[in-house]
Amino acid sequence: MAKKYLIIQTAFIGDVILATPLIESLKKSDSKNHIDVLVKKENSSVLKNNRNIDSVFTLDKSKKIHSIFSLIRKFRENEYDTVINLHRFASSGIITSLCRAKEKRGFRKNPFSLFYNKKFDHTIENGIHEVDRNLSLIEDLITEQVRRPHIDITDEIHNELLIYQSKTYYCLAPASVWKTKEAPFSIWKSLIEKLRSEDCHIFLLGGPDDFEKSQKIKNEFTKSDVTNLCGKLSLIESAGLMKNAKRNYVNDSAPLHLASAVNAPVSVFYCSTSPKFGFGPLSDDSKIIEVDHLDCKPCGLHGHKTCPKGHFKCGNDLSLG
Repeated sequence: MAKKYLIIQTAFIGDVILATPLIESLKKSDSKNHIDVLVKKENSSVLKNNRNIDSVFTLDKSKKIHSIFSLIRKFRENEYDTVINLHRFASSGIITSLCRAKEKRGFRKNPFSLFYNKKFDHTIENGIHEVDRNLSLIEDLITEQVRRPHIDITDEIHNELLIYQSKTYYCLAPASVWKTKEAPFSIWKSLIEKLRSEDCHIFLLGGPDDFEKSQKIKNEFTKSDVTNLCGKLSLIESAGLMKNAKRNYVNDSAPLHLASAVNAPVSVFYCSTSPKFGFGPLSDDSKIIEVDHLDCKPCGLHGHKTCPKGHFKCGNDLSLG
């Protein structure tokens, strides 16, 4: 019997991408299931055209209190059968708790989980992927599991990206919100020098805030075969370009999950973090590049502004092989 679901994931863009297997699993189990999703306003674009979603609601964190209670009123009117909260922090817990739903599910770590009907463990560092942790919330609700994230690339976007695809190309995403998640400048420079030995083009990807950082890398090369596209493509357009790249090189950051969502070949630099946290690549062709013999690594789930030890060996000692 078809049900009405609300899925909540108001964390980072990568977390939203990693929520799509759960959404698709619910839809595949019954195509008549109605699925609404709540994400942060700035992350909603990645769900555009997603065929498994009926409505996308957005949380505007600049108007947090007003936005939360406006959403709660709407969700109470919608009378969902089940609310599934993938986020582990308070704001999403409040929304989940105050929804008028027959059932509320989420992770025990959420401070408002005492108001859930069903609570589940969420353990980092045990090697279980975040996709599987999410799927554990709905094991009894589905008949088929989908593990790979999904982003819909429309024909229109595909055609718009053809101007970049006249020759073999690579995509590089050098920036991260967290400094200790970024492979050093020298690594990106060496990588580009290595890739340029073949007749190819190199695109630097990222958001508007990443433009200056990528421009410094581009400025090391005088030829026109390195292009800084930071801030010039949407998330979905970036994913579309990555899909047909010969290979993508990324940090442990959102572009990693974009690559997974389009099953693009990807190499991931893990500096201060670790794939053991459960946020590794899910592409068929994926490679992890890290320094794995350091006692101080990993030093935190999200990274730091600077290396706590001052040496940043997890980044500086990376090898391209």
